[in-house]
Amino acid sequence: MILPEALEPALAALEMVGRTAAAQPAGGEVDPFMFRFAIFVLAVFVGYYVVWSVTPALHTPLMSVTNAISSVIVVGALLAVGVALVGNDSGPLWARALGFVALVFASVNIFGGFLVTQRMLGMYQKKK
Repeated sequence: MILPEALEPALAALEMVGRTAAAQPAGGEVDPFMFRFAIFVLAVFVGYYVVWSVTPALHTPLMSVTNAISSVIVVGALLAVGVALVGNDSGPLWARALGFVALVFASVNIFGGFLVTQRMLGMYQKKK
């Protein structure tokens, strides 16, 4: 996984803390859930500070990238909804339900992103 150089020391420190904290009850082995949960918490903090430090001039390109990521999520959600078509006709109901929820959320994100981007671009136009 390619990370920016600024995140590598934080990730190394988090890995060391996660290994020492999670390894105590497991007898020296790292609990994979705790390690992944620690990565998730780090991603939440990094994402929060990255999003709130974006200037308004960079908002439109950021929304374009967000819309592109959401379109990839839509493709994955469509695959999850169509799970029944792959094997047998029943398919796991929970996978289809979560795929549908992901499809709805990603669609709202895409269309909302386009609306917000249009509004932001309208703010830069000259008034008539």
